[in-house]
Amino acid sequence: MMLRSLCAAAVLGLAAPAFAQTAMPFALDWKFEGPSAPYFVAIDNGYFSEEGLDVTIEEGAGSLAAIPKVATGAFPVGFADINSVIRFLDQNPGAPVAAIMMVYDKPPFAVVGRASQGITTPADLEGRILGAPPPDGAWAQFPIFAAENDLDVSAITVEPVGFPTREPMLAQGEVDAVTGFSFSSTLNLIRLGVEEEDLSVLLMADYGVELYGNAIIVNTDYASENPEEITGFLTGVARGWQSAIDDPAAAIVSLLERNPAADPDLEERRLQLAINDNVLTGYVAANGMGGIDADRFAAALEQTATVYEFASEPDASVIFDGSYLPEGDVLMLSAE
Repeated sequence: MMLRSLCAAAVLGLAAPAFAQTAMPFALDWKFEGPSAPYFVAIDNGYFSEEGLDVTIEEGAGSLAAIPKVATGAFPVGFADINSVIRFLDQNPGAPVAAIMMVYDKPPFAVVGRASQGITTPADLEGRILGAPPPDGAWAQFPIFAAENDLDVSAITVEPVGFPTREPMLAQGEVDAVTGFSFSSTLNLIRLGVEEEDLSVLLMADYGVELYGNAIIVNTDYASENPEEITGFLTGVARGWQSAIDDPAAAIVSLLERNPAADPDLEERRLQLAINDNVLTGYVAANGMGGIDADRFAAALEQTATVYEFASEPDASVIFDGSYLPEGDVLMLSAE
């Protein structure tokens, strides 16, 4: 009798596993650096698991590479430049991918040069060599930056460079400036021994570029079938960013567990730059994280059209879908 009871209990235990988690692989745009720490905090603090999600994170090789990973369904969610998503959807109409949560309300797209090589303003790029990785989100927006600042692009020598060689080439004087994210290229150059006073960081958003930056993107087929999981993922993302804002040093501890070779001081500074300049903007402080302003987004699409010929009229509702954002105050980020 006792044996039958034990066997029955074992069968019930196998038939009804407790707290099953939904696998949620997440494709980053770039390496495991400071600005990716909030996502690891969300894992380590249990924010994703509380939503029933088992989130794993994969490094990226640039925003352009992250988009097809999500569009093909290899990853249900990713992190990419929304402007690259706009162009991807124009070139691949009907592709099952959309932005669903704005993270970089102010984009980090920048041209980073050296004052000692004569680069202090956009006009100084004429007659110089610009290093630009082809998959770089900042390089993708350079035509808008050039147009807004009346640059003669034919007078700029563009050198296609790889991500690993971009900053070393500038540090060695092989190029005069590079395109990149402000918090990445700047700190990488400082790490390579370039004096901070010698750096000229031309943030495109301060020179006429009216675009948004990186956003959480989703495979729309997956999202339509699993809306609660996607909202749960975004909840975890927002909570991870708030924790990183509250305690950047602790967030870097989570990062170092995945990237032990990282310089903790450098990555904490990189994270803080992203928070101050790109994430916790005045709009986000007033309206919460994740959403977009319809008028601003329409203006961004118009600006894109000045340098990019759309195959068809872009539909903002297809590009960005805010319906999966969590309700309540979880999106109201604040600085302590």
